[in-house]
Amino acid sequence: MIISTTDHIPNKEITEILGIARGSTVRARNIGRDIFAGLKNIVGGEIEEYTQLQADSREQAMQRMIADGERLHADAIINIRLTTSVVTQGAAEILAYGTAVKFK
Repeated sequence: MIISTTDHIPNKEITEILGIARGSTVRARNIGRDIFAGLKNIVGGEIEEYTQLQADSREQAMQRMIADGERLHADAIINIRLTTSVVTQGAAEILAYGTAVKFK
């Protein structure tokens, strides 16, 4: 499956738009990460525990979006976007979405 943030793929002709492929995950912080983050807050620098949590969340949302595209029998998912929203204190949703298409 081709995955792209562009609205077309070079040398490919889109013949059908199948709909929106989407995948999401909601992740919460945990006390262990919060303790290390609090220490980093004192000395400054990247909070690697949160960076890794966000990276894992993005990857899971992307994989779920790809699975949704496969369910639609798409050849590609184009115009992919990622969004984040706060669900509750300490928990956020990562949503990956794009247009599932078929090629000629």
